[in-house]
Amino acid sequence: MSRFANLRRISSLDPVVDHEEIMRISAGLEFPWDYQKSLEMALFRTYCVPTISGLLERTGEFERRPQKRYDDTAILMAELVEHGYDSPRGREALRVVNRQHGRYDISNDDMRYVLATFIYDPIDWLQRYGWRPLTHNERLAGFHFYRAVGARMGIRDIPAGYDEFLAFKTAYEQKHFVFAPSNRRIGQYTLDLFCSWYPSVARPVVARAVVAMLDPAMVRAFGFTAPPSWVGAAGLWALRLRAFVVRRMPVRKALKLTSTPNRTYPGYPRGYRPSDLGASSSTAR
Repeated sequence: MSRFANLRRISSLDPVVDHEEIMRISAGLEFPWDYQKSLEMALFRTYCVPTISGLLERTGEFERRPQKRYDDTAILMAELVEHGYDSPRGREALRVVNRQHGRYDISNDDMRYVLATFIYDPIDWLQRYGWRPLTHNERLAGFHFYRAVGARMGIRDIPAGYDEFLAFKTAYEQKHFVFAPSNRRIGQYTLDLFCSWYPSVARPVVARAVVAMLDPAMVRAFGFTAPPSWVGAAGLWALRLRAFVVRRMPVRKALKLTSTPNRTYPGYPRGYRPSDLGASSSTAR
């Protein structure tokens, strides 16, 4: 199959009517690694907002079991993309998400902001680091997909237009990205989690590389120290080299969404349901 067979399929679809199928192809076939990494960074980004980091600090989830919280979020989102938000597994995943959020007093604006990062951060990531940027159809499909997910989460006043929602995200960051001790602590827990995935000898390098990928507003909001500029340049070079290689690889034929390995639920998705996930569930069967 041509490397651009999936792109031709996406181009033939309507980003409003067919947004679920476009998301499935983009996130599960074209860019599974990039979507995973960009959404890791999207969640990291939300911890620059003191009301969000403060809530996460009060729950204690990041201090006690950051890997499980990360895996729960990643798998539940993958369930929605792979199976569709109105499928039986999709509705079950949404019930888990809504149950977890319903335990806390979260402002509607913070919920809207987090939702916006799921739309626009992958777009930005792929523009910088992907083997190709997302097309107009893919960008709009992501907007319509997560807007539909947000409605099913009870999030109010989600902007009806792509540009309008992007403007909300930009304005929210300009107003709410300010330093707070909770930002620093949750940011450090997350950075430590990212580093834990690599051998101990590589962890200092990984930490500097991750911080180098943050924009200046995020560095200030976390209270991190920005590494030398060459660290960011080296990371950019490495990711663009990866994109060069991936662009020349055969087209992916099997979805890589819920089948992506994780550290909390060995063997997932075999033997698990979405309702088994979440902060109150067991970590294994």
